Order: sequence, then C-alpha cells, then structure tokens
Amino acid sequence: MNYTNRNLTHICGAIAALIAALPATVHAEEGSGAQEIVITGSKLVNLSAGAIAPSQNSVDAGTPLSIISNRYIREATSPIADYSQLLMVTPGVFGVQPNGVGLGDTKVTMRGQKDDNFVMSFDGIPFNDTNGVSHHSWVFFPSQFLGGAVVDRSPGTASTIGQATFGGTIDLRSRELEPKQRTSVSGTMGSWNTHMEGVEYESGDFGAHRTNFLINGHELKSDGYQTFNKQDRQAGSAKLRTYLNDDTTLTVYGNLLLLRSNTPSVKGILRSDYDNGIYNKLLSGTPGDWNYYGYNFYKVYTGWSYVQLQSNLGGGWHVDEKLYTYRYNNKQNYNSATNLSATPVSTSSGVDKLNSYTDLGNLLRLSQESSLGTLRFGLWVDRSDSYRYQSKADPRTWIGFGNAPNFSETYRTTTFQPYVEFEFKVGDALTLLPGVKLASYHQSFVHLQDNGGAVGWLGGSYNSKTNTLTGGAPNITHAITYRDAMPSLRANYLLASNWSVYGQAGIGDEIPSTSVFDVTNARVSPVPKSTRAKTVQFGTVINAKSYTFAADVFHTRLDGAYTPQAPDAAGNVGYVLSGTETDQGVELEGNYVVGGGFSLFANASVGSLKYSSGQWVAGAPSDTETLGVSWQSGGWAVNLSGNRIGRQYNDDKSGAHQQFKIDPLLITNLNVNYTIRSPFSAVQRIKLQAAINNLQNSHKIAGVAGPIAGSSDAAPNANDLLTVLPARSALFTASIDF
Repeated sequence: MNYTNRNLTHICGAIAALIAALPATVHAEEGSGAQEIVITGSKLVNLSAGAIAPSQNSVDAGTPLSIISNRYIREATSPIADYSQLLMVTPGVFGVQPNGVGLGDTKVTMRGQKDDNFVMSFDGIPFNDTNGVSHHSWVFFPSQFLGGAVVDRSPGTASTIGQATFGGTIDLRSRELEPKQRTSVSGTMGSWNTHMEGVEYESGDFGAHRTNFLINGHELKSDGYQTFNKQDRQAGSAKLRTYLNDDTTLTVYGNLLLLRSNTPSVKGILRSDYDNGIYNKLLSGTPGDWNYYGYNFYKVYTGWSYVQLQSNLGGGWHVDEKLYTYRYNNKQNYNSATNLSATPVSTSSGVDKLNSYTDLGNLLRLSQESSLGTLRFGLWVDRSDSYRYQSKADPRTWIGFGNAPNFSETYRTTTFQPYVEFEFKVGDALTLLPGVKLASYHQSFVHLQDNGGAVGWLGGSYNSKTNTLTGGAPNITHAITYRDAMPSLRANYLLASNWSVYGQAGIGDEIPSTSVFDVTNARVSPVPKSTRAKTVQFGTVINAKSYTFAADVFHTRLDGAYTPQAPDAAGNVGYVLSGTETDQGVELEGNYVVGGGFSLFANASVGSLKYSSGQWVAGAPSDTETLGVSWQSGGWAVNLSGNRIGRQYNDDKSGAHQQFKIDPLLITNLNVNYTIRSPFSAVQRIKLQAAINNLQNSHKIAGVAGPIAGSSDAAPNANDLLTVLPARSALFTASIDF
C-alpha cells in the first residue's frame, strides 16, 4: 500500500473511531485494579500482580513504547534465544535466524529501519560497533542475562541518548533481583546436537543494607541447522544491589562471554541448492574445499560492567550516576569468496581479520520535582578506542601473504551529549515535555599504508603479485567532529487514570560510518554531516483490568545514505546525500484476558518506508503481525504464537531497487512449561520446558543475501545467495531450584 498524508488521515480517523467506542468499558473497569506499568529511572515497575501481557505500553510514557516482560522471556521464548527473538513480540520489529534461534549473529529491523539506524542500550547505557552504529545479537547479552526490554519507536525526548536516535531505541534490561534465596541448575538439549548447561545463584535479601546479588553461568554448544555452522559459547554474569541508606542505592553489574563459531563471512545458501530442496548447505567438512569449515571461524570475547549510584538528595532532587566500560574483540578468519562457488584455495585466498574496541563512559542524570513539574538534565560522556585490520593469508596455515594489509586503522571516538528538559504539569491530566539535546562526536584516525582497500599506498609503490609495499608514508592521520542540536516536544493527556492520548515531535541523528574515509589518501572534502530524522506521531494507551490496548500513527522524514562522488582534480572525494526517505504507518498492540487461564495477544504494523522516488527501501516490510494465545493453569504455562512478516523487496548487485520481491513469511512457535513446586523438602521447584520453533517447518526465502551481477526476479542467477528460514527445531529443558 502506498501511504500518503491522506491515507494517514484516514488511519487517524479509524483509530479515533475505535477509541471513541472504548470509554464506557474503560471507565467501568477503572476502579477494579487497572493493569499498568510505569518507568522509574532505569527500573521497570509492575503495579499489577496479575500482569500477563508479553508486551505493553504505559499510560505515562507519551511515546510508542513496548515493554517486554520477564515472564515472556522465561516462558514464551527458546531457552537459547538471543534478544532478536524476544523483540519480535513488539510491533514492526523482526529478525531472521537462518542457523536456528540463538545460533547466529542476527540483525534486527524496526519500522523497516536496519540495525544500524537505531540505538541499542543495556540498562540505559548505549552500545554499538565503533565503525558504524550496528550491533551483534550473539554476544554481550544472551537471554540468560535479560529480564525485559523497552522498545521506543521514536527519537525519544531530549534525555534519550545514543549515537543513532535516528530510528528509535531498544533498551535491554538486566535481571531483577529476587527477595528469596535459591540455587538453580538447568540442562537443555534438542535439535542439531544442541545442548546447554547452566547454574544460577540468587542470594535473596540479607544484611543490614538489604544486600542482594545474582550470579549465573552457562555453556552452549550446537552444530546449528546449516552444515558445519557450529556454535560454542561460555558466558556468565553477576549483579549486586545494596542500600547504603534509606535514600541511596548502589548497583554493580558485570558479564563476560566467549563465543567460538564456524560461521563463514558469506552466510547465504545457493539458489541452485534451494531450487533442489537443499536448504542448509553452507560449509564443507572436506579439507581443501574453499568452504571447508576449518578455514572459516570466529573467536569473539565480550565483557560489560557498570557501577550505578542512585540517591534521593532531598528537596525533590534525585541523582542517577553510571560509570561503565565494555570490551569487544572479534577475531575472524575466513577463505575469500564473493559467492558459494569453486574458489581455489591459495597462499593469499584467506583473510585474517580483527575488529576490536574498548569503550569507557559515564552517564549522569539529575532531576528535581516541584509543584510545576519535573526538571531533568544530565550529561553522557563516552570514549571508544578501536583497532581494526584485514590482511591476506594462506587459510591452510594462516601465514600472511606480503606486507600490505587490506586495511589497518586505529581510531578514537569521543561523544558528549548534554541535555535538559522540563515536564510541565498543566492541571491534573496534561503534561508537556519540551527539551533539547546537544550532541558532539569527535573522531581521530590513524590509517596505515594498505594495498588499496582503504587509503592506499600513501606515496609508495605497490606490487599486486606479491602484495608488497615499498616506500611512502607509513601512515596518515586525520580527524572530524560532528555536532547537532536536537529539540523535542511531547504532550500526554490522561482521559482517565488508565487511559491516555499523546503526541510527539522530535529529531534524531546518526553519524556516518568511519568507512567514509576509506578513500585514497583519506582525502574527503567536503566531509559529510550527521544524517537526521524528523518524526511526528500520535497515539493512545489503555491499560484496563481485562485488557491492554495501544495504537499510534507515525510519519518520519529521514535523510538518505551518503553517496561518494568521483575524486576532484586534487584527489578529494566528496559525499552527497542520496535524497530522503519517508517512513510512515500505523501500529497496534493489545492483550485480552479471555478467562479460564486463557489470554490473547496481538500486534500489527502497516506502513511503508520508501525513497522519494516511490520505491521501497530494501528489507522494509509492508506490514508485520503477531498473534499469540497463552494458557496458565496450576503448574502449566503454554504459549503459542505466530509472527508474520509482510512483503519486502531487495536490491540487486548494483543497488537498483525492488529487483527481488520477498513474499510474506510466517513463523510459528510453541512453548510449554510445567512447574512442580516444593516436590521435596530440599527442592523449591522443578520446571520442565519444551520449545518448538517454526512449527510449520517453513523454508521460505527471507532475503537475497548476495545477488550475482545482473540477477533479478526476472532473470535469477543460480549462484545468488539466499537467506532461508531454518527447519523446525525442538529443545527440552529441565531446571531445579534448591
């Protein structure tokens, strides 16, 4: 459907008509224990003991939020899931995992926006790769570390921080601490020789300072659905909270993760195999084959830690300070190839690759409540130091070939984001929240000589046969600063204690990838600016006793990507915006308690993300829908859900739009839990779980991962690489709490 402003007006009218039909029900249930969630600082507080919605908004939020519950993570997703599966319960968010749930690096799409167009954070602290604002689902935060998530499909308010508020924010939340002591051990086994063992200790509250801590660890091993795409993960996390006094809380968090994988750089399967009913052929087990799994592997270390101090200072003043650091070290080796074809193994066919960075930062938030409202201001300061390289090598020995890297660079990114906003109380029902955020990003680079993969040989000479450099400058340095001011305005009006309507306007930004300087001699002029997104949206939220409902209409105008121009007479490469994109549509989300232990959950998004030419942006679906039913009775908790991803288009090899049509996908999952409480004097609980993913065993194409030049739907090439849904899988878990 091609949405225009007129279409959006009709959608607004439809939502208004639906809302108009609801007040009688809302007011009838208002006094009967309305189900409501509010956000306080970095904590998620559930005010209703019977809250069962997998995801819902808050009447106080004033933006299109979806708040994912811990119950949903523990009972309705695979025990080996990463965050990409958890997020699919929210409108317009999806990710496809071709090696199986939790068994690969999955990119998430939100409102059609790709993974590098929005902020991801953990307990409010943004994280992303430093060469571009992208993320990796298979490291940092497996589901064992997560206790919920908040998805904000907007640029947020002035206090929303991050390097890509362009498309919204996904904030993953750590596990909440429990008041009762327990020790848990668990074991999981299932499809594709997958097994996981875990142990967890919860201290419960103890001591004069009501101290509490949680420690867990697990090991996951799997052959994966795709041939020889093996995964091996060991990870652990710890969280401690102590009350220094009645007004001050100290929280300490840390995790470590080691991932080993045989995932190749080229991740799709051949169209010719797909056409012959072979859906999982990826790597070979034969030494000497270009795609032998021993030539293709990752070894990734990640670590994350923070210290948080929260205090009530008196007089309405509150302070929240977080000092944090995280580390990412991705060592990858692979045999070069553009597609899964017979590429000879040679002394120079391998690629030795490193992407490594360390990040250190501080997030200070201050607020003061008064009769007029709440003043909030703060400062986010962040510094990342990165080292990246790629070089040629023999994949049989990993001995380097020549002295010229494909590229080698170190760089530092320093971010400052001060903000101020004031939430005015205008009577008992209306709040207005204007604010402004200033963003400054400074990057300084050191590029080494290379073989032309980035800055080139810097005045020296290059022998392509031996991959050697002679003479010239050993490196080149340069720097750039991006600055932006981003105002925002939000209004929220309470029609009843559990029913609100809101409107929001805001600007988000995103800094360009560091690859803009990967040109000869790093000569870039004029340098690109940050890209910006301007969003206007309206919505409503109702949280009643027996149901929750949220709806919103949005319109976002986005700057397009930068396109490099031919070098000028001085050798400078300039960048120009490729135009604009328009992202618009409507989103709905709701949960209804049927009775007898049954409840229904549904969400939907319908819209479009298109270039100014009217063509679709690659990977943006025309619609998404989720429908789920859950049943809880006694020790049983059963969840059945289906996620539908509407029609998409992919570009061809040259970047021409809408060359491949991707038909709608449907993924259905079933999760069954049975809990036995206090079966023995020394055992608190025994829990049995079964998780079945892709019930219908669909092998539909989810995307064209690597098209051959000239290929399109009209003339598909047998060597195109396809992303395909994995086969049906089943996992069984048993856990015991002592």
